[in-house]
Amino acid sequence: MDYVSALVPPVVMAVFFVGLIRVIVKTQGGANKAKEDAAVDAALARAEAARQGAWDAEA
Repeated sequence: MDYVSALVPPVVMAVFFVGLIRVIVKTQGGANKAKEDAAVDAALARAEAARQGAWDAEA
């Protein structure tokens, strides 16, 4: 019975890991994809503008 108690934690973790991957894959895209992409684009634009501002301040 020691082998059963040794195998249970890895099996449980593997099942939860597979479930997590399925949730991540299923939530990619869909109705919120455009909104999420716009939020990422806005954050990247702000970061680029801040970087350019810091670069201009040094010059």
